[in-house]
Amino acid sequence: MFMKDHVTKQARRAKEASRQLAWLPVEVRNGALKAMADALEAHQDEIIEINTKEVAAARERGTRKNMIDRLILTPQRIAAMAQGIRQIVELPDPIGKADFVVTRPNGLQIRRQRVPFGVVGIIYEARPNVTADAVALCIKSGNACLLRGGSEAVRTNKKIVDILKEAAAANGIPSTAIEFIGILDRDAVVVMCRLRKLVDVIIPRGGAGLIARVVEHSTVPVIETGTGVCHTFIDKTADFDLAIKVCLNAKTSRPSVCNAMETLLIHRDIAADFLPKISRAMIDAGVELRGDEESRKIFPDMNEATDDDWATEYNDLILTVGIVDDVDAAIDHINRYGSAHSDAIITRDADSATKFKQLVDSADVYVNASTRFTDGFEFGFGAEIGISTQKLHARGPMGLEALTTTKYLIDGDGQIR
Repeated sequence: MFMKDHVTKQARRAKEASRQLAWLPVEVRNGALKAMADALEAHQDEIIEINTKEVAAARERGTRKNMIDRLILTPQRIAAMAQGIRQIVELPDPIGKADFVVTRPNGLQIRRQRVPFGVVGIIYEARPNVTADAVALCIKSGNACLLRGGSEAVRTNKKIVDILKEAAAANGIPSTAIEFIGILDRDAVVVMCRLRKLVDVIIPRGGAGLIARVVEHSTVPVIETGTGVCHTFIDKTADFDLAIKVCLNAKTSRPSVCNAMETLLIHRDIAADFLPKISRAMIDAGVELRGDEESRKIFPDMNEATDDDWATEYNDLILTVGIVDDVDAAIDHINRYGSAHSDAIITRDADSATKFKQLVDSADVYVNASTRFTDGFEFGFGAEIGISTQKLHARGPMGLEALTTTKYLIDGDGQIR
């Protein structure tokens, strides 16, 4: 009962703050964000001291290396968090933006404009940088936020929230517009997901298990930021050097994140020449290869891929490799096993590129580039609240506009119907 009451009170405070926040001019919101970015950098030693202890505890528990990577904060990562906030300051204010204005024959003036959701609930796992991104995007878009981070980083997240709250409150933002649920009981997530009159939308960021749990229990609308079973298809016309460079980046630059490549598909016509080259490069980079029967005939030094491997998000230095007949077969494979996140084709054939872009049913589709660019910062959004793999409301990296909804404003002078 205590837990439910505590979470409900936090959500109620956020709801009240959201009504004040929606009225604040963009100059106030931007001023607060600048102060928040400065505060992060000013307090980086305190953040890193706490984070180092949580990382050490995670290692003692035997947490996987890829999850440790997500948990770690460094001066460079904190600087990037601050820079992300400053980029958000420079972006146009989404609130009040009109995308439909009309005067009807009866004189009614109808205007559709963007408004905040109100309270955005974010449930996420062991990535403390999400805390700063989420808070900044919510404040700029006029939303209050209710955060629930993973247990592995609870003290790091709490410290970041305390720093951001203090800076925000000193610069005109209601302090309760940023609420952090520090209760580690997993049922706190269920409580949060059922506060329909207090929380306007829930955004889960994490693995498939977390997302499924939120969707199953939530009575609040959910925007799914899905898992990343990302593919790269090497077409028969591909430039081998370019393909190897892109694939190594997509798989090895940061394998623990959702936009890392998990499956490599190779056109049958070039498999005998290309597969040994890319396989040796991947193995030299520490990647474990799991191949289909044809791939293992060409390059025996890889493990056998199981049926489950094709739809698995490894978040690790593991890569599934398959040979396909052509671009159509690659598209079919991706649409069957992918997670509608990010998929790429490496080709010099314009027709293949066009077909791939049009028929791959994913939020982000690349030609001759790494899937690692699926990121709010890289897309120019400053940061992101998540990468949506669904089709309603928002899709792909979710920036400021994705954290708003619309309202119709109708002015008249006595019209009746």
